[in-house]
Amino acid sequence: MSKRPPRGAIGRIRVAVASALRRAEPPPRVVDWAIAVAVAVEVVSGLYSFTRGAPSGAWVFWLHSAVGLTLAGLVGFKLYRVRRRVTARAAWDRFTPLSVLQAIVTLAALGTGVFWVLGGNVPVLAWTTLNLHVGLGLLLVPLVLWHLRGRFHSPRDVDLDRRAALRTGALLVAGTLAWRATEAADRTLDGATRRFTGSKPTGDLYETETEGGGFPVTSWVADDPDPVDREAWTLSVRGLVEDELDLPYDDLAGDAPEREVEATLDCTSGWYTHQRWGGVRVGDLLDSAGASDDARYVRFTSVTGYRWSLPIEEARDALLATHVRGEPLSHGHGAPARLVAPGRRGFQWVKWVETVEVRERGDPMQWLVTLISGFE
Repeated sequence: MSKRPPRGAIGRIRVAVASALRRAEPPPRVVDWAIAVAVAVEVVSGLYSFTRGAPSGAWVFWLHSAVGLTLAGLVGFKLYRVRRRVTARAAWDRFTPLSVLQAIVTLAALGTGVFWVLGGNVPVLAWTTLNLHVGLGLLLVPLVLWHLRGRFHSPRDVDLDRRAALRTGALLVAGTLAWRATEAADRTLDGATRRFTGSKPTGDLYETETEGGGFPVTSWVADDPDPVDREAWTLSVRGLVEDELDLPYDDLAGDAPEREVEATLDCTSGWYTHQRWGGVRVGDLLDSAGASDDARYVRFTSVTGYRWSLPIEEARDALLATHVRGEPLSHGHGAPARLVAPGRRGFQWVKWVETVEVRERGDPMQWLVTLISGFE
C-alpha cells in the first residue's frame, strides 16, 4: 500500500495547481463574457441542429460539442474564482442564489450531454437523457439573462489583450480536443452506433418493439388526434397548380404503393430507425396537378393543423408514405399518409397529412404553429 503524501507535499501540489490555473485563466471579465457567448452559441447551435438530418449538416453538431466542452473549462475557472464568495454566506447578495442555480444547471446540462455521448441514458418519465440535456440548456437562457442583469459589465470594460485572446483560444482548442477524445471513448465503449446527430438506434433505448413497424410512436408537442377514417379522408393538392386534386385513400395507396424508398427517421428525442417506406412521390403529385413555374415551396399540413414546408426541388423527391415495411401505416405512425423527407429530422416528417399546398413563398409562421398545433 502506498504511503499517504506528507502534508507539505499536498500543500505544494495545491500551490502548483493554483499557479497553473492562474497562468492559464483569462481575465475574469473575459471569462464571464466568454461564458455568455458560449451559452448563446450552444442554444442557437442546439436548436439549429434540430433541423439538420443530412451529413452535410454535421458541422453544427461538431461546433455544439466543441463549444460545450470549452464552456465546461470556462465554468471551471469561474467557480474556482468565486469559490470563497459562495462558501462564505456573509458575502451573498440577492443575486447569489440565482448564480448558484445557474452554475448547477450549467454543470447538469454539460454532464447530461457528455453522458449521452458516452453511451449513457437514464430516462426520466418520458424523457431520454438527451431530452433532459436540451431542457436544461433552454433553462439556462433565462438564468444567464437574469445573471447578466445583476452582474453586467460592459464589453468595453473587458480586458481583452493578446494574452487573454490566446488563453481563450487555447480553451477552445482544448474543448475541441476533449470532444475528439469523447468520440474515441464512445467508439471504445461500443457506442459508435450513434449517428452524427447524436441519435441512437431504437434498440439501444427501447427494450421491446413498439407500434407497427417496430419503432416508437412519438408526436411533436401535443399532436395526438383521433384515428383518421381512411374511407372519409382525402388528400388535397392546392395552391399554385393548374388542377386542384382531391385524392381518396384508395387512389393514393391503391393495392400497393407506387414507390418504395429506404430512409432514416431521426427523431430529436434521440433515436433513429432505418425503414422501407411505400407511397407516392410528391413530385408525381405535383406533376399531376400541374405545379406553376412560380412555385418555390410545398407546405404539408396535418389534420391537427401542424405543418412544415420544403423547397420545391427537395419536396419533389420526398414521399407521401402510406406503408412501412410493406404494411399500411398505423395511426400512431401517421396513417393514412405521412411525409417522408430524407435528410430531415423526425418532427419535420408531418404525420396525418391532409393538404399539400404549392406556394411561392416559405412559411415563417410554421415554427409557431409547430409549438401550438396539438393544443386545443
